[in-house]
Amino acid sequence: MSRTDRAGRVIAAPPATVYAALLDRESVEAWLPPDGMRGRIERWDPRPGGGFRMVLTHLDPTGDPGKTSGATDVVEVGFAELVPPQRVVQRAVFEAEDPAYAGTMTLTWRLAAVTEGTEVTVTATDVPPGIDRADHEAGIASSLAHLAFHVETAG
Repeated sequence: MSRTDRAGRVIAAPPATVYAALLDRESVEAWLPPDGMRGRIERWDPRPGGGFRMVLTHLDPTGDPGKTSGATDVVEVGFAELVPPQRVVQRAVFEAEDPAYAGTMTLTWRLAAVTEGTEVTVTATDVPPGIDRADHEAGIASSLAHLAFHVETAG
């Protein structure tokens, strides 16, 4: 059975600014890793059919081991759909030997103009069963908080 996880927040910036941060390599490397992780992008191709490869390193892997190795999560992300400045659809596959992390998770980032800036909602579908729902939703919320900080303090 497929699972869907969600998170959202309002970011005090216009949709075009938020959208640009979703497709800029340095920006994604800065804001995407959730609390307790750092990220490094190894490949970047921001177009439909393109994508990126990111290595996420757990700063303290003792309580939260990685999916790929003891300290890392490696994820291949493809850009399935880019609709500026309203939506980015990604397909993410973790490199992991454990079948609980197998499969392709779809992440849909929706951006809607609101009085305060941009309402960003992230919907993750077909989440692998090995990913704890509460941890995943907290991780998405953490990434959204980093995205907000990144775009609200830029410039």
